[in-house]
Amino acid sequence: MKIVTDLGKAADHTVAEGDIVPVSEAVKVWARVAALSFGGPAGQIAVMHQIIVDEKRWIGEHRFLHALNYCMLLPGPEAHQLAIYIGWLLNKTLGGMIAGILFVLPGFVSILALSYVYVLLGDVAVVEGMFFGLKCAVLAVVIQAVFRIGSRAIENRAMIVLATAAFVAIFFLQIAFPLIIIAAGIIGCLGGRTGASAFRIGDGHKAGSGRILDDRDSLLGEDIPVHAQPNLAWSLKTAGALAALWLLPVAGLLLALGQHNVFSQIGVFFSQMAVVTFGGAYAVLAYVAQEAVQGFGWLRPGEMLDGLGMAETTPGPLIMVTQFVGFLAGYREPGNVSPLAAATLAAMLTTWVTFIPSFLWIFAGAPFIERMRGNAALSGAMAAITAAVVGVILNLAVWFGLHVLFSEVTTLTLGPLSWDVPILSSVDWPSLTLTLLAALALFRLRQSVITVLLASAALGIAWKVLI
Repeated sequence: MKIVTDLGKAADHTVAEGDIVPVSEAVKVWARVAALSFGGPAGQIAVMHQIIVDEKRWIGEHRFLHALNYCMLLPGPEAHQLAIYIGWLLNKTLGGMIAGILFVLPGFVSILALSYVYVLLGDVAVVEGMFFGLKCAVLAVVIQAVFRIGSRAIENRAMIVLATAAFVAIFFLQIAFPLIIIAAGIIGCLGGRTGASAFRIGDGHKAGSGRILDDRDSLLGEDIPVHAQPNLAWSLKTAGALAALWLLPVAGLLLALGQHNVFSQIGVFFSQMAVVTFGGAYAVLAYVAQEAVQGFGWLRPGEMLDGLGMAETTPGPLIMVTQFVGFLAGYREPGNVSPLAAATLAAMLTTWVTFIPSFLWIFAGAPFIERMRGNAALSGAMAAITAAVVGVILNLAVWFGLHVLFSEVTTLTLGPLSWDVPILSSVDWPSLTLTLLAALALFRLRQSVITVLLASAALGIAWKVLI
């Protein structure tokens, strides 16, 4: 079999029957994508597009965007799911597994190492200063995410109303994040079915610029590979196997340890999260903060920002912050094992139940994706969910701001409404100053997120060590 090189010419490469590229080449490319996947889903998708579409020319522009739109309809990390989808298209099930595992592995190892540093050396001035600086920078990054996602999602009055309603529901009424997303999806689905223009969406993320690579000019071409043809028996078999890998360990923990054990709670909580977390890592954090901090008491509000700082400065999906949450939960409730052993096992369990569902959604649904092309109801649901996510992320920014910039917060109640307000005399001036500097660098000076995070970490270290 021949494959097409970057210049579109034929080269001799032997590949297995049904594979589009050699597996060894796929491993190298996906490892490279994973190593460069910084900056959240937008940056990760841009890297994937540059390497897979522009450089390797393995798939065309329209197929890339079509796959991305499908992944945006799913709960969980869309960039991770997109990698699985493309890997599956090119190298069948093995390709999807390779792409999905490599996409997560660098971030898992990096955050696990930083988590060890956090619990063992967190009181050292240098480490404490680093996380102090990251915390302030991440607050500015979350505020930037509100504007960035809002500029894409809020295109008309209907979307403004949905975003506002989502913010009021979660901030003032404490309605659970999954219920808000479900309600938004139903509203969008109904709006899309009626043909209302307010519920139409475009092509999602803008993946690239310049000359568009037509599908027919790519290595994959326009046709659907044989292994990607809809096959109900294969989909059910694969989905059943992945569901067993996902849920049987959780069921085993519940039976062996009981529902109140921290490992059982982690397995159940993050499994639920994997089903309902639409809108990316920032939206997920609002849900995690609501439950893991206030409900389970696994960690403190400021520690959520420390975890997000780790995820922002390491490769891989931002949702890897949940690994840090699981790590601290296990560390603080180790049971009969050592704290570090419990923390490591908890981090592995959190990662497992967070990312296994992504493989399930792709392998079960991708063969039928062509039937979803142009579906108005699904497009409407996605538009409404994205708008609601803007309100949820705004809530996250306000919640973080209250707990990072002020040392004391009180709660006001008015009928069914209840919300936190800061005690102004408790303002933390160093945190406020560093947050404003980070915001200035992001919004006015147009510096990259990585640059701002590293500079803020350096300033935080200088503050703790020198002052």
